[in-house]
Amino acid sequence: MKRNILISLVVIGALTLSTFAVRDAVLKSKGNSYQTSELVADSPLQGAQVQNCTISSEYPDFTYAAEKSVKGVVFVKVVKRSKAQEMPDIFEYFFGGGGGYGMPREQVGSGSGVIISQDGYIVTNNHVVSGADEIEVTLDDDKVFTARLIGTDPATDIALIKIDAQDLPVIPLGNSDNLRLGEWVLAIGSPYGLTGTITAGIVSAKGRSMPNNTGEFKIESFIQTDAAVNPGNSGGALVNIRGELVGINTAIISQTGSYSGYSFAVPVNIAKKITDDFIKYGSVRRGMLGISMVKNSDKIKDEMKLSLSDGVYIAEVVEGGAAQKAGVKAGDVLVAIGSTRVTSPSQVQEIVNRYSPDDTLSLTVVRGKDRLTINAKLQGKESGENENVVAAAEKINVFGATLVPAPEQSLRKLRLSHGVKVASVEKGRMKDAGIKEGMIITYLNRQSVSTPSEVAQVIRRSSGTILIEAVNTDGTIYYNELKL
Repeated sequence: MKRNILISLVVIGALTLSTFAVRDAVLKSKGNSYQTSELVADSPLQGAQVQNCTISSEYPDFTYAAEKSVKGVVFVKVVKRSKAQEMPDIFEYFFGGGGGYGMPREQVGSGSGVIISQDGYIVTNNHVVSGADEIEVTLDDDKVFTARLIGTDPATDIALIKIDAQDLPVIPLGNSDNLRLGEWVLAIGSPYGLTGTITAGIVSAKGRSMPNNTGEFKIESFIQTDAAVNPGNSGGALVNIRGELVGINTAIISQTGSYSGYSFAVPVNIAKKITDDFIKYGSVRRGMLGISMVKNSDKIKDEMKLSLSDGVYIAEVVEGGAAQKAGVKAGDVLVAIGSTRVTSPSQVQEIVNRYSPDDTLSLTVVRGKDRLTINAKLQGKESGENENVVAAAEKINVFGATLVPAPEQSLRKLRLSHGVKVASVEKGRMKDAGIKEGMIITYLNRQSVSTPSEVAQVIRRSSGTILIEAVNTDGTIYYNELKL
């Protein structure tokens, strides 16, 4: 009897093991993705049957990229000091003496940075270190260094700092042009001072620009992701799953000041050009094309009687600029730079920003029914010099209205000598003031305006309300007040 029982147990055990072996073989052949209807014995609903539950090991593994990259991201602490206030005259009268009263106030802020060389060069954001009196860097191993500022570039929000150290861990540079929509990326930084924080998301969009209400020259072609980014992440790394640096985390869109689903990074191809210039020349050597542009559309095609609605519509060519000297004309449609097809002004800005003065770009433009190839030699401009000339060739967003220089054709049609065209209007104060798409704004507070930056300058200098004079597409004059 005992012998028969023992034989039965051995047979049952062998059958059980062979059953699991067969199942494992099947799972292995299917890539570890299978469906199960096994009993969940340890669940609160013990004995309930789980039907058609798919279990898969086919998911991205972030461990390599995270462990490889986190040591190359640093914590950046900045100290800004305000000057002591001077003693009011009444105090001088009673107590004499001049001098100052009150102690200088310190403002402490923080952000992140990315090590780009073993000898201590670190890239971060301009808005993190601009105006800092002291910059302190803490490495992943908690070593602390005093950093010195090498250069800042407000146009791209990129800055370069340096610490005296050797053999630092460096994140290898990737190619932000090769990023694809839906590709996994990691954001690494120090949100709220929590150093070495890693979050994951996907590339949601490329070539994003954000409203610019200041009129300042900006080069924006952001990588948009849904990786969680919060205050303190600025200047940190955006890496792909191979552990390559593809962007510098810069901004979020939020109504609360905290992450709400949208974060933005400066592409590494832009950051590399800026930091290389700082190291080689001490300033940014930016090649300028000299055009004002707006994204082409069916509406512009119909209005301007163009032959296509692709590419970028050139609304104005800067007098004496590289484009004009090469033969580009207002009304041309720029469809490609070199072998790269262009679809938005921000993309054009990003491409041009990679080049230096005296470099030559091959531009493909459509003029009427003709397709032309024009070689334009970029002109030079040091960072921080003559910004208004550049800003005049760009579009800006003011209170919900996107403004561009008025095309020559529109000015001639309406018999105007100057003005700024309203390219689009969304919810905001401009719309509340009755400003509509297609209008030409000619005067603000009886001051003539010819460029978007002049509009922004008048608004910055004003308070209360501004009297707007604009011309409708039918030539009628429109007046209203813009409430500030």
